[in-house]
Amino acid sequence: MSKEMHPAIQDLKSDLEKGKVSRRQFIRMATLLGVSAAGAAQMAGLALPAKLFAAKIRRGGTLRVAAPVHKVTHPAQFSWISPSNQIRQIAEYLTYTDANNITHPYLLKNWQASDDLKTWTLNLRRGIRFNNGDEFTTDDVVFTMNQWFDKKVGSSIKGLMGAYLNPQGIEKVSKYQIKLHLKNPEIAIPEHLFHYPAVILNHRTFQGDFIKAPHGTGPYTLVKFLEGERCVVKRRNDYWNKGADGKPMPYLDSVEFVDMGTEMPPMISAMQSGDVDLIDFGDISGVQAYEALKKDARVNVYPVTTNQTRILRMRVDMKPWSDNRVRTALKICQHREKILGLAYFGQGLLGQDVHVSPKHPEYCPIDTPKYDPEKAKALLKKAGYPNGLDVNLAVGSGWPEIVRYAEILKQDAAPAGFRIKIQTMPNSQYWEKWTEVDLGITTWAHRPIGTMVLNLAYVADDKGKPVAWNETRWVDKEFSALLKQANGTLDVEKRRKIFCKLEKIQQERGSIGNAFWINLWTITRKRVHDIEANPSQYLWLDRAWVAA
Repeated sequence: MSKEMHPAIQDLKSDLEKGKVSRRQFIRMATLLGVSAAGAAQMAGLALPAKLFAAKIRRGGTLRVAAPVHKVTHPAQFSWISPSNQIRQIAEYLTYTDANNITHPYLLKNWQASDDLKTWTLNLRRGIRFNNGDEFTTDDVVFTMNQWFDKKVGSSIKGLMGAYLNPQGIEKVSKYQIKLHLKNPEIAIPEHLFHYPAVILNHRTFQGDFIKAPHGTGPYTLVKFLEGERCVVKRRNDYWNKGADGKPMPYLDSVEFVDMGTEMPPMISAMQSGDVDLIDFGDISGVQAYEALKKDARVNVYPVTTNQTRILRMRVDMKPWSDNRVRTALKICQHREKILGLAYFGQGLLGQDVHVSPKHPEYCPIDTPKYDPEKAKALLKKAGYPNGLDVNLAVGSGWPEIVRYAEILKQDAAPAGFRIKIQTMPNSQYWEKWTEVDLGITTWAHRPIGTMVLNLAYVADDKGKPVAWNETRWVDKEFSALLKQANGTLDVEKRRKIFCKLEKIQQERGSIGNAFWINLWTITRKRVHDIEANPSQYLWLDRAWVAA
């Protein structure tokens, strides 16, 4: 073993040989500890799947994408995936997590973790320039990270990383090296650096509004940005990354994101007619498109298994949800098999009222709660509601499966005494108040590991205030302490034992219901090539190309 290799790699290799971890799990963990993906695959005796490219890549042409074009100011404030899909063509991330949950260096050349996982050394690639000619250096990374931790910015990254890092722990070593000195051990630093609001900014020109100074290191430059209408980007001729033909990417001349609203039928028609080549499902449901286009010979449908879900969330700082008996009563009114079957055509897995997916590496198998309206009725009575309870349920109309989820829940919760009034609204309106409504159903994107989503949504900051994306305001001291322990636990089996406790706590006294986890699809016209079906619905268009 190399002297520079993290000592835990040998333990991981031993676990692999004993069958305690799979080859895929070994590769994922080894890459987080600084081994290259190719090197980790070789150690595991498993070749990474080759990126398939057509024999002849065609340069030129325009890719047309149906996508919401939301207002964009500070990327660190993103709570929508679609604007990140537009801005990520212009600005980039330090790391990249692929569809196999393997995290790679991107703007970073590599990283190293200390033996105790409390010091992370980040080495930057050299020779990269922003699209205005400025050189990319550690000054840009330090500036960007400080933006993440600025209370005035209000970024979800502060909630994700704040428990183990603060600005004082960010050390600029040289022009191309940074060290992160953590308060607590953390294994998932590289994965956290790919959280979608974490694009790297130009410290010389960024003043709070990216659209006013759209300077990034990405393969495209911004031509036009009209909120609610259109975003147009064109290729750079001096992009740092090379394509399969040895020349700078991207292959496309331009990409046009066209806002067609949130109703799916016009987008489906546009796909069928060839007016658009791709639909961005980052923030809109793809169920209708899948049903309409899955047998269409003019399109390709790429399925992908995800850790994405729709969360029935209750604010514990507001009555009646401050009473766990009421929360539990509503949760056991979910007829999960019925909801998954009718709302999502059975295309997913059942949920257990925990925000940890069976596809997460540290998932601990836990029983699925049964539909039990009689028990729910008894709980409501004990909570002081013998005559039932009137509640309002907020949902975004642009997610048909969420609306159907709400309708089924309304019907199945009635025997328990819940009288649910469904308040539908445009997705954009829901996102304006998603953390404020007392009861709602929120779409949560794919995260590669369970600790990542739990740190984003169910903890408090160092002052005891719920973090930015803690929409339910639920903070549990035992849960938080266990999660902090899990963050620094490398051994998968030990980590899973901690998750058994975390999941039990969240299921029994948590703030969410979770009926199902969903499958997703990337759908393109046949002329589009080399689009990755990403479980997070991220669009990477540097390698995409279109046939004539």
